[in-house]
Amino acid sequence: MHRTTITQAQELLKQKKLSSLQLTEAVFARIDQVEEKVQAFAHLTREKALEQAKRADEQIAAGEKAPLLGIPIALKDLICTKGSRTTCSSKILDQFVAPYNATVVERLKQAGAVIVGKTNMDEFAMGSSNENACHHPTMNPWALDRVPGGSSGGSSAAVSAHECVAALGSDTGGSIRQPASFCGVTGLKPTYGRVSRFGLVAFASSLDQIGPLTKTVADAATLMNVIGGKDPRDSTSADVALPDFTQALQKDVKGMKLGIPKEYFTGGINPAVEKAVQEGIRTLESLGMQTVEVSLPHLDYAVATYYIIACAEASTNLSRYDGVKYGYRSEKSDNLVNMYENTREEGFGEEVKRRILLGTFVLSSGYYDAYYLKGQKVRTLIKQDFENALKQCDVIASPVTPYPAFKLGEKLNDPLQMYLADIYTISANLAGIPAMSIPCGFAKGLPVGLQLMGKHFDEASLITVGHKFQQTTDFHTKEAPL
Repeated sequence: MHRTTITQAQELLKQKKLSSLQLTEAVFARIDQVEEKVQAFAHLTREKALEQAKRADEQIAAGEKAPLLGIPIALKDLICTKGSRTTCSSKILDQFVAPYNATVVERLKQAGAVIVGKTNMDEFAMGSSNENACHHPTMNPWALDRVPGGSSGGSSAAVSAHECVAALGSDTGGSIRQPASFCGVTGLKPTYGRVSRFGLVAFASSLDQIGPLTKTVADAATLMNVIGGKDPRDSTSADVALPDFTQALQKDVKGMKLGIPKEYFTGGINPAVEKAVQEGIRTLESLGMQTVEVSLPHLDYAVATYYIIACAEASTNLSRYDGVKYGYRSEKSDNLVNMYENTREEGFGEEVKRRILLGTFVLSSGYYDAYYLKGQKVRTLIKQDFENALKQCDVIASPVTPYPAFKLGEKLNDPLQMYLADIYTISANLAGIPAMSIPCGFAKGLPVGLQLMGKHFDEASLITVGHKFQQTTDFHTKEAPL
């Protein structure tokens, strides 16, 4: 039962072949079976979930309908959930209980979803391996000595290991797509502004975006229908009509143009990853898509631009954690300034401190113009590159990462190597466009993802292409050998 997709579970619940309580209990039985190995969750909400499942069964019996009625979903631990701990996998928020629901949580609950727990993540979403969590690292279900990717590694590992039917993550520079690629699941980063950020604990406010991690593209479409749309409580939420994304599943890809950026296929990519991605592109060609070469000339500057802008915004956003209003407070302080310093020294992990320091430096007097302002100008050039490329095609295809999942600890002491893991994903965040990772093959037994990127607010084209690919291939149905 725990292996069902959202689409399958909807059908079984509708036909009364399965109750929400049975499905939720099956998911928790699976968690009890594999969680010790995978460690995908920061904390579970078992009792609340079973209550929600019973209530869903009553609603189904009364003939009520809702898109996610009775379906167990997990949430990344930076999405505020009323009455539940929301820790961002950081000691500084370890005992913080959210006093309100994020908009996406309200929408999931209105749609009848059962929330099974909060998934582990890199602290404050800063990392590409899930090793920066204060609780414990998460393991990749495909190889327990390897990372699941980050920062939404807990969500992707939970979906891959069937510890939930689907999950939500967040993507600031690839944090949905990179773990989706490493764990062999589907991950969609929507257009910036498509999904409300109200109740998402901020890392970099101009880049963060909540999105689904699912077993299929069809499931991602269903979740997007629920979580997308304008929210008056989020000033960056776009007032753009929300289409029915499940309609995109019916469309054909014949005649659509697939852009291949020449800069993405230069050096530095693992040969087995490149082979899987190229075969994925050939599969799309065989379905009737026409490939065109496109250029993204400013790609070389994406990593530097991203880390300047993201760290600058992080240093501002994280200044609220001072030990005064909520969260961890250092006990050994004799004055206010000491209390600030000690709280942050003891409460934040190494990677978070590194990014706060970098961000504070690039915003400091005399350096703002040289770094942050210049970074914003280059960001505009990267955005224009994508707009120009997408005039020539409907969807851009590329690798998600240069290599498959690496070993735990392999890059932990080399921040630069860790940052370069995001080289193919961060430009979509800088440009604000939607992007998706779908399983397209294997490299030495480890999953490889194909990245699809589209025009602003055109998630529908990604869903059409991704779904057609999954109807033709079976990579997304392969099981992690847990």
